[in-house]
Amino acid sequence: MNHRPLSRSLAFLASALLAMKWFVAASLGADVAPQDQTFDIVVYGGTSSGVAAAVEAARLGKRVVLVEPSRHIGGLTTGGLGATDIGNKQAIGGISREFYQRVFRYYQRDESWKLESRDRYMSRRRQADEDTMWTFEPHAAEAIMRTMLDEVHVPVVYRERLDLAAGVERQGTRIVTIRMESGRRFAAKMFIDASYEGDLLAKAGVRYHVGREASATYGESLNGVQLGSKKHQFLVQVDPYRVPGDANSGLLPGIHAASPGEQGAGDKRVQAYNFRMCLTDSPEIRVPFPKPTGYDPLRYELLLRTILAGQYDGLGNNQLMPNHKTDTNNHGAFSTDDIGMNYDFPEGDYATRERIFREHVEYQQGLMWFLANDPRLPERVRADIGRWGLARDEFVDHGNWPHQLYVREARRMISDLVMRQQHCQGNELAPNPVGLAAYGMDSHNVQRYVKDGYASNEGDVQVHGFHPYPIGYQAIVPKAAECENLLVPVCLSATHIAYGSIRMEPVFMVLGHSAAAAACQAIDRQTSVQAIDLGKLREKLLAEGQVLEWTGPKHANARDPKQFAGIVVDDAQATFLGEWTVSQAQGGFLGDGYRHDGRERVKKEARFSVNVPKSGKYEVRLGYLAQPNRASNVPVTVEAADGPRQVFVNERREPRIDGLFEPLGEFPFEADKPAVIVITNRGVDGYVIVDGVQLVPVER
Repeated sequence: MNHRPLSRSLAFLASALLAMKWFVAASLGADVAPQDQTFDIVVYGGTSSGVAAAVEAARLGKRVVLVEPSRHIGGLTTGGLGATDIGNKQAIGGISREFYQRVFRYYQRDESWKLESRDRYMSRRRQADEDTMWTFEPHAAEAIMRTMLDEVHVPVVYRERLDLAAGVERQGTRIVTIRMESGRRFAAKMFIDASYEGDLLAKAGVRYHVGREASATYGESLNGVQLGSKKHQFLVQVDPYRVPGDANSGLLPGIHAASPGEQGAGDKRVQAYNFRMCLTDSPEIRVPFPKPTGYDPLRYELLLRTILAGQYDGLGNNQLMPNHKTDTNNHGAFSTDDIGMNYDFPEGDYATRERIFREHVEYQQGLMWFLANDPRLPERVRADIGRWGLARDEFVDHGNWPHQLYVREARRMISDLVMRQQHCQGNELAPNPVGLAAYGMDSHNVQRYVKDGYASNEGDVQVHGFHPYPIGYQAIVPKAAECENLLVPVCLSATHIAYGSIRMEPVFMVLGHSAAAAACQAIDRQTSVQAIDLGKLREKLLAEGQVLEWTGPKHANARDPKQFAGIVVDDAQATFLGEWTVSQAQGGFLGDGYRHDGRERVKKEARFSVNVPKSGKYEVRLGYLAQPNRASNVPVTVEAADGPRQVFVNERREPRIDGLFEPLGEFPFEADKPAVIVITNRGVDGYVIVDGVQLVPVER
């Protein structure tokens, strides 16, 4: 009689019971895992990618442990980034998509809605045929991820961080054991570094890069120093000196005196970090902004001068989440990004990182205190900020402040495949895909310096307009000569500018899923991660719902203007005053994209001039894509035969016609005189979106 199936079942049952014991204890913060325990797979870093990797490994029957240095899992996904950054949601599959489907189901429950109506919120955030939800509260995301781990009995060990001095034991090109600062060791056949910092890959001897490569290194026009950046920039002239006009008085805090470097030159500077704040204006749960210890108003003198000069845009990215909460991100010239204060973070020891973490907390808390309370600011600014506060029911063990710093970029592995700008823009195709990236190339500012006697930012790059593209398997594994049993789904092999596109939480989950599937195959085949059967991996990933090729339109859900009734004029045919940004970030637009004003409070205008085939009345409609961060009071003037008439459009509300066009009313036009529709950003309270206009004859 063959007893092998029975013995395997007993072994799996014993493993599951042990995992359940560990999971319950670890969830309570207890240190219960035995020393020198051996696993099939150790996942270091409980980011969203680490969670996906651990879940996949456990579902494939492997003994896996998730080791997280903090008290929380989920990284940025549970740390405040509730407005998911993703260019095309159809590019996301597998466990990553499953998470967003679970978010949708979570918010279908009545008990999830305590401060607003589910129907009211949902109607603005999704299309009728969607089963996913991409906006959520931090505590909800963490609860869902804990459930996913619990279902497959993954033990999670909290508050254990790698010993940076002697944390990796190797035999040849394989990691045998990793050691924590406490002395605890974890041995495994395979390791996955899912951390934002890449400590495990570095201590394993894998090559990596920090900072920006020169544009010439890989032939990338957007890498290196970018002196011509116009986004998130000072739009007014602001004196950078402590005593205005006196260079001898020294520079204001946050501005450096050195040269920014030559255009396209490489450097060790790192794009800015911040916290994605979860704010609320609900009196039931609103906690006033705390005044941090050591608060120094001089730190915000540059912002004060900017506002008094007429530029107030620092909180322009305040996106609404369920239950009257927000995901508030950096926006404008001087905002939540603590520019230039993170250069030592990627390779710093824990004391250095803690110092930088605290500096960012004090800076950002001080920023909010300043904006809400400083009497030198205009009353409208203090009132605008003062109605917001921290959410009492979020981050309850961290003073309602996010526990995760937004480490946008740290180490980046250098492997046989380096993802580059050419891959992002479709000029080269990465082989052996394990997932798709679907966001534009996005780098936040890197430094603040003096240009022509005034404050200036450098490093912001935002280039969109390309379709989802594959990430090759070789970008998540080291060179074989460096390490044979390590996978790196977060600090993967990519240049600075390509990483700015890849570094989105849904993509990290996709890559964590794929990394774990590859690790499991390497174990089963008793080979290295570089020598697995990539064809079999592809079959496995496709069977599990991963999306590995983009077969959709070049632009996500692009709509042909010719498919609509009447006369449709795309934004590409309009005349624009001021700088408008072309975007394809939200699918469903007309033609090749839509325009937005960047929420910059300088005069901007979009003018459509339309020739009608015959005189008569026409219903005029404005084309836009709705989101909660749009303006609710967009002024639109229609110059008709009987004179101009102004209407206001709420672009937070879904357009009533075809999900794209909002009726403005009926207007008479003459065939020999163009119909003129003018959209401005004068006095608006959010982003102004212009995607086109539609004129439909009124039949009587």
